Order: sequence, then C-alpha cells, then structure tokens
Amino acid sequence: MQAKKRYLILLSASACLALLFYLGGVQLPAASSSRHDRSRSAHRPEQPWPHFSDPLHLFMPWDQSDTEEYNLHISPRQKRDISASVYRSQRCRMHSCFDFSLCQKNGFKVYVYPQQKGEKISESYQNILSTIEGSRFYTSDPGQACLFVLSLDTLDRDQLSPQYVHSMKTKVQNLPLWNDGRNHLIFNLYSGTWPDYTEDLGFDIGQAMLAKASIGTENFRPNFDVSIPLFSKEHPRTGGERGYLKYNSIPPFRKYMLVFKGKRYLTGIGSDTRNALHHVHNAEDVVLLTTCKHGKDWQKHKDARCDKDNAEYDR
Repeated sequence: MQAKKRYLILLSASACLALLFYLGGVQLPAASSSRHDRSRSAHRPEQPWPHFSDPLHLFMPWDQSDTEEYNLHISPRQKRDISASVYRSQRCRMHSCFDFSLCQKNGFKVYVYPQQKGEKISESYQNILSTIEGSRFYTSDPGQACLFVLSLDTLDRDQLSPQYVHSMKTKVQNLPLWNDGRNHLIFNLYSGTWPDYTEDLGFDIGQAMLAKASIGTENFRPNFDVSIPLFSKEHPRTGGERGYLKYNSIPPFRKYMLVFKGKRYLTGIGSDTRNALHHVHNAEDVVLLTTCKHGKDWQKHKDARCDKDNAEYDR
C-alpha cells in the first residue's frame, strides 16, 4: 500500500515537471525574442531628413515587431481605433506622418490644388500660392508631387471675419488627394474668435503639417509644424530692394529697430501682452502703436491710456 502511494506521488510530480517544462519551453524563446526586438528597437537611431539620392523607406505606421505581443491582447476594434488616432494631433512627426516614398522618384515637388470656381480667396493667400507656383519646386502634375498645398483659403479661421471660408470640413474631406492630410501643408494666420482665441481651424487637419502664426507651444509639433510670422495683405511677395545691408553689418542699419501696429485687447487672451507694449515704445526707433477700438463694447473696458493710444495709432 505504501509503495503504491509513493508510486502515485512520483508519477504526479513527474507529470507536473513535464508540464512546467513544456510551457516554459514554449514561452521562454518568445519572451526572449520579444525582449531582443524591443531592445534593438530602443537603440534604433532616428532617421534624419534624407538626401533625395538616398533610398527612401516606405511609409510604415509603426514597427510591427514592437507591437506583436501587444496586439495579442487587444480587440480588433481597439486596433482600428489606435490605427486611426495614433498620428493625430500631438503625435505626428516627419517619420510617422510623412510619406517619403512620394519624393523618391521626382525629388521635392509641390502641387497646388486648382482653384474651384466660386471659391473666394484672399489676396494674402493668393500671394502664397502664386509664389509657390512661380518657384522651381512647383509641379502641375499631382503624380509627381511630394507635397500638396490646398487652394482653399485657410489663412483666416475667425468665424467673424469676412475672409472666413464656410463648410471647410466638407470641402477638405472631398478633396480626391486628401488621404487624411498626409504630405499636405496647411497655412494659417488667424484662428478662433475674440476674446477666446483657440487654435481650432474648424476642420480636422489629420496628418497634415501646419504652417501657422502665433501657434501655442502646447500644440506645436516639433520637426513637423512650421511657425511663421503674422503678416498683412500689404506684405510684398518678394524681398525688398538691394542695398539695405551696409558694411556687412547684421542687423542692417535702419531707422526703426522694432515696429508693431495692431489692436490692444483690453480683456481676454492676449490682453496682458498688448497692454504691456507701451513700456517698450519710445516713438523713436521702437514704435509700438495700439488702438483700443476693438469690438462693439470696447468703451466699457476703456482705460486711461486709450485716448492717447488711439490718437497715436490713427496718426
């Protein structure tokens, strides 16, 4: 009887050891391989902007080897959601949202969408498009293009502005080459409405790059978006006349070192900055002119400097 018990215990122990060895033998190599792939991926150097003579890698959403183990534990719906949102907003970078393969055959060529009949376009945006079309990078063939620029005027996205283009979301989504904005560049100077200026353009830019004035640091995507200065419609399309530089001095000799002219927001976002400009203004080489005349009820918020500032601004 005792021998029979010892035999059963030994048999059970042997079966358990065999089962553990079997499970460990299956899982350990996979875990080791996963760690090896992950370690190799962690030390992969970042890809710089390539020379067009170099071979360009095809666009890949992410490194599949890094996510195989993770994908085993999520549902198909979660996979779709991640795939749809991984490059939106702050997560876009050149290596993830720009398809370099489009530049491989023909180099850096820029395509401007043809202007649609009946679509209004501001003088400033027309100047931007004309400058691109007059450059050596322009192509009229979208099949040759590496970068795409909208003909829809996106410069002024203030809903109270007469330059505001309505139904932009539908118009952008209906573009045949939109492809969620990949390899597109969008220009913008103004967004939102006073006094609550926001950086919402009224449509989803998807994977497009944004060339924008006054873009917030919390929304700027490094090495992807482009910060541009705010300029008026009178700004010349090309540079000024020759001769501004004298004696190779930088900066050049000029009468004015700093000039600004604009509205002074008495309340709301931007008011602190605009209200502080008078501390720097000296009316000689630094001229910073502001007016309080902004909005319908500006006189309700009028301060002691408004009359003087308005007079200087008008003069």
